[in-house]
Amino acid sequence: MAEKRWVFKDTIEPDAIDSLSNSINVSQPIASILLQRGVDNFDAARNFFRPSLDMLHNPFLMKDMDKAVARILKAFDSKEKILVYGDYDVDGTTSVALFYGFINSFHFDSAFYIPDRYKEGYGVSKQGIDWASENGYSLIVALDCGIKSNQLVDYATDLGIDFIICDHHRPGDSIPNAVAVLDPKREDCTYPFKELPGCGIGFKLIQAIVNQRPTIKVNPNDFLDLVVVSIASDIVPIVGENRILAHYGLIQLNKNARPGLKALMRLAGNKKELTITGIVFGLAPRINAAGRIAHAHGAVDLLLAESEDEAYHFGEKLNIKNNQRRDFDSAITEEAVEMIANDVALINAKSTVLFKSDWHKGVIGIVASRCIEKYYRPTIILTESEGKATGSARSVPGFDVYEAINSCSHLLDHFGGHKYAAGLTLDIDKVKEFKEQFEAVVSETITEELLIPQVEIDAKINLDSISGNFYNILKQMEPFGPENMTPVFMVEDLYLASSLTVIKEKHLKFKVGQTNNNSTFDCIGFGLGYLANEISQDMLFKMAFNIEENEFRGITTLQLHIKDIKFD
Repeated sequence: MAEKRWVFKDTIEPDAIDSLSNSINVSQPIASILLQRGVDNFDAARNFFRPSLDMLHNPFLMKDMDKAVARILKAFDSKEKILVYGDYDVDGTTSVALFYGFINSFHFDSAFYIPDRYKEGYGVSKQGIDWASENGYSLIVALDCGIKSNQLVDYATDLGIDFIICDHHRPGDSIPNAVAVLDPKREDCTYPFKELPGCGIGFKLIQAIVNQRPTIKVNPNDFLDLVVVSIASDIVPIVGENRILAHYGLIQLNKNARPGLKALMRLAGNKKELTITGIVFGLAPRINAAGRIAHAHGAVDLLLAESEDEAYHFGEKLNIKNNQRRDFDSAITEEAVEMIANDVALINAKSTVLFKSDWHKGVIGIVASRCIEKYYRPTIILTESEGKATGSARSVPGFDVYEAINSCSHLLDHFGGHKYAAGLTLDIDKVKEFKEQFEAVVSETITEELLIPQVEIDAKINLDSISGNFYNILKQMEPFGPENMTPVFMVEDLYLASSLTVIKEKHLKFKVGQTNNNSTFDCIGFGLGYLANEISQDMLFKMAFNIEENEFRGITTLQLHIKDIKFD
């Protein structure tokens, strides 16, 4: 197992730590962590620890919001048929469920459309527009897609169909000629927060519509359970508006979730209060499974279900698809890892690009992530679909895979995505050239440091700093996620305070103590069983870890979740 880099966050001036610590009555390590996250005074701390929906920005600050609202209200008044169009992943299906669920409660000339991953591919499709035209829809509201669909929007216009785009991906060189394009990442959009997911853009649109038409008796906040699922699943930064929406979305999810999400929580075996991590590993794969294995229409049906019985029926179907997805994922990952291991050039490369025509298109993004776990570098997994090579890219922290793909765009039919995840399509006969070009770009731009897995450490502490009160304050920093991750601590001069146990031949469990105080804590290290022979009773070591609660036989204690161990 490769040794990990320990990266310490920026050192904060002692005076600033003392000032914040005294101002809000927290320990110095916690004050230091807050300062690292931009919380530097009493008011900022109050807003951080006590987020309020009143802090959300005015939706009309978003470019084209006024145009979008005016066109939708015109459609309501004229009883036009509105088609809600979305992508097949979690963000796309929650976006569709949110906006269709909103308008369908009072405007009955509406429907929703999700493209078929295998027949139509990602985003707005000609088939979808043709379906809208054939069925008399004069307005399409596209969510979580459309920002690069310039030609298709023009095609729809020629058919007499207006487009409103609600997207959060990076635009291309020009903005589609739609009635309105809502995307905070537009260069000409001055909206204060740039990182909303697609479902978040849909939420802002609902806010704006209700603001302009108070006779619509629908509360936008009723959809926050869908918004938090999209925020968690799309791995967007949980800061600013996303943090506020996630905070209140989690409250709703845990207290009064819609039937479909309740069914998924039950099927996922969720017994504790759901967190962002619980959404990512419990709910998101099941919602995604619909579009990966069959058609994402099933996921929207689940999210729109009006009774728990109906929802559970749809949820069981998704659960079966999720189990099938796991089987495909495992088999293809094993094959991909073996391809790398048997190719000297791939082993020594700075990137991974693999193509196999019969890999299942629905899981190649997951396989890319699995390959990074084994071979830590930017990775693209490609398969054949509709006579083309189509694939998913994933990256390592600190490296912009979208920009690397953009440097090879002359070889591609189209591509899109984010800094750490992207999709692309190209001719099969160009795969070899693309692989060589992508490797050249990555080799020129990535640093050696970025090719070594890192553990980012928030603060160095002593074991006796950890207490119930300390942990309770950490809990109030939730929801955790990108740019507000669960704090990682480092403690030095540790020793074994009990014998080591290796659980299921993989996981490490023991009690640890520190030489300069009498505190001891139970520790768990998932996947760290290989270290069992390296730790002995007479040695000192240092450890990076999260602090968490462990419940056993009705008793709850604090334990240390090990991220890595280094030996002195």
